[in-house]
Amino acid sequence: MIVPLLGLSAHVRRRMAAALETGLLAPPYTVEALRSVGLNESLSEITAALDALAGMGITGAAGAAWLRTVEEGMARTACPDLVWSGPEVPGLYARDTRRVFEELLGTAERTIWASTFAYFDGPRAFEIMARRMDEVPGLRVTLLLNIQRKWGDTTAADHLVRAFADRFWRTDWPGKSRPQVFYDPRSLELGGPDGVLHAKAVVADDQAVFIGSANMTEAAKDRNIEIGLLVRDRALAATVTHHFRVLIERSLLRPLPAA
Repeated sequence: MIVPLLGLSAHVRRRMAAALETGLLAPPYTVEALRSVGLNESLSEITAALDALAGMGITGAAGAAWLRTVEEGMARTACPDLVWSGPEVPGLYARDTRRVFEELLGTAERTIWASTFAYFDGPRAFEIMARRMDEVPGLRVTLLLNIQRKWGDTTAADHLVRAFADRFWRTDWPGKSRPQVFYDPRSLELGGPDGVLHAKAVVADDQAVFIGSANMTEAAKDRNIEIGLLVRDRALAATVTHHFRVLIERSLLRPLPAA
């Protein structure tokens, strides 16, 4: 319940601590009070997080001390693992991209957030994730995918989205359990995309973050020269997922229709 507080910007967390210390923020917490310290998004989640702390007796000066302790912990740099794809070179060591994907997607217990610009063979690309969802019924998976308009194609955007959704659910997704899927509508603008979903990232169980250049393709996992970082840091994980959630809340990322 307290994860949303980890995803806040450092300056907002400091202002919240000051507000708790002075009594500007006190139970029962309100949206108006949160806005007074500079918050304007995910207010219900943050209110719930503060209520959860209050339920443990952490309010006022104690709440301020807790937030400042979190801030100090987040200021310490986590030690990342360097991850590579491509030719193996004697004498050089780094984590392998395919193995990192398999480890994160195949062992998650609670949540997976996965973003990719491209995939080609859906059943292979999503096999481990789909199998894990079927093995762990409570696992919540959120996929962020790019839908591309081919050059010169003037098909209406909603028709392209429907065609992509039909193909994805019919042939690309290999599992019985289904993830939540979102896309960036700007990629379907007529006359050329105003922007695309180009992020490549995986966040597993709100604690492990893999960010790099590799898409969810066989070439990116094995043959291309790709580079990334694997970091086990709850604060960073919360920051990444919070950013994605806000994009979804503001409809900058939209849900893929069901089949």
